[in-house]
Amino acid sequence: MPATLAPAPAPVSFQTHPDRYRHWKLTFDGDLARLEMSVQPDGLNEGYELKLNSYDLGVDIELADAIQRVVFEHPEVRCVVLTGGLDRVFCAGANIHMLGASTHAFKVNFCKFTNETRLYIEDASKHSGKRFLAALNGTASGGGYELALACDKILLVDDRSSAVSFPELPLLGVLPGTGGLTRIADKRKIRRDRNDVFSSVAEGIKGKRAVQWDLVDRLAPLSRWDEAVAEMAAELAEEVPSEAKTGVALDAIGGDWDEDTLRYQYIELRLDRAARNAALELKLPADAGPKNGAEAHAAGSDWWVFRAFRELDDAVLRLRVNHPDIGLVTLRVVGDPGVVSATDALLATDEHWFVVEVRNQIRRVLKRYELSAKSLYAVADEGTAFVGSMLELALASDRIYLLNDADAPVQMGVTSANSGMYPMANGLSRLETRFLGDEAAVPRILEHRLDQGGALLDADTADELGLATFAPDELDWEDELRLAIEERASFSPDALTGMEANLRFAGPETMETKIFGRLSAWQNWIFQRPNAVGPNGALKCYGTPQRPDFNYDRT
Repeated sequence: MPATLAPAPAPVSFQTHPDRYRHWKLTFDGDLARLEMSVQPDGLNEGYELKLNSYDLGVDIELADAIQRVVFEHPEVRCVVLTGGLDRVFCAGANIHMLGASTHAFKVNFCKFTNETRLYIEDASKHSGKRFLAALNGTASGGGYELALACDKILLVDDRSSAVSFPELPLLGVLPGTGGLTRIADKRKIRRDRNDVFSSVAEGIKGKRAVQWDLVDRLAPLSRWDEAVAEMAAELAEEVPSEAKTGVALDAIGGDWDEDTLRYQYIELRLDRAARNAALELKLPADAGPKNGAEAHAAGSDWWVFRAFRELDDAVLRLRVNHPDIGLVTLRVVGDPGVVSATDALLATDEHWFVVEVRNQIRRVLKRYELSAKSLYAVADEGTAFVGSMLELALASDRIYLLNDADAPVQMGVTSANSGMYPMANGLSRLETRFLGDEAAVPRILEHRLDQGGALLDADTADELGLATFAPDELDWEDELRLAIEERASFSPDALTGMEANLRFAGPETMETKIFGRLSAWQNWIFQRPNAVGPNGALKCYGTPQRPDFNYDRT
């Protein structure tokens, strides 16, 4: 039985570079990119070996970085081929011994990150002019097949042995953790009975049946494998217009710890470990900078809004994985609201490819922020600037506390960024989701858009418009905020996670909300059940002579 290990004996870093990749090889040939997976045996932690291209968090951090670099550094790429670098295997999925020996919190956050990476692939296909081909040079199991499902097309080698499979139910007592069941049902729209069979057969399905059941799109014999991959990649690339674009290098964003404070250029994160909360502050620059797409492109990674949201993304990931004990994050945005409104005007109107991609990046980071299993309180007091794109951060929070003090006026305002530029996972804007039961509320608020002649909102107006959860005056402010923070810290973290996941995404359901809803509910629950992780559970017994001992009561 594998030894028990801590999920991350050292803090996990989410920053990397192709020069430091250990598990992926990223190459380019004109408008084609190739991502070859050759996972090295030693993983992020000790105690398990990454065999058969199985992966852990370290492998997926490299994949996420590679996808982002294809988008920003190589905008000329129209098709990305994902394939395996090992003989007769594409990817065996998440490493089972890693999962079996990790803490529950680490397992769930690992699955959440891999989910976001697969969704990033689909997002790049939909919004960034990239097509993705999964060239399965061998068997794709579990998370390996889930990675293939995130691509636009799947090509499987026809060698009489390679198959696609979801072995989680029959072998491990869990579910595919990266949206696999949702994608075969909702994305590929495979028949329910065939899905049932496929998800129950450990050895999977191969050859002509895999094509007939639409589990893959095509087969190719080993004798003409390279030719078939090239043909299919060229077909996918032709779906995307060819444009001359100059990429933008993704410079390192840094981030230095000083005791319990993490500092970037625009983001500061302060931990209060004893109180189990953190204070997140985004500091705006003195000047908005670029006035058009060409200037933004010239600024590249130094464009303040791009760097700020990349820093925020990194801080959120560090909080999730390295600090699961932190339950509440309070958020402040400080500085000149005019900086945000000017930048929002550029983001909303300029169609330069780099501006569009930064807009896409902000949308993805906002989703990551609100998908985190942390309580989120926005604190709008003196000096804060919750305007436009920064107001989206407040609207992504569970509560907004607004100081109502005439001697310390707050700066809150709306721009075109709040009218649907950054849709949530449910497809709605955050204002639409907030006021789902009041159709008149959103247009009433958008009448105050700064880019349409509106003005900043004072505390009374913002409260009347419904943009505050509570708006205490200066006499009650400190006590009310302190008590709210202390109360939140006293609640069960399990119940809070379930409550927040249910309340944050009102309205229509999408494939994305289904994936995260099912992960938060079912996989979260299954990962704690004795049938999966008990002393004789399936995850613990995998790879040993011992058979799992199930409690067969259906609940």
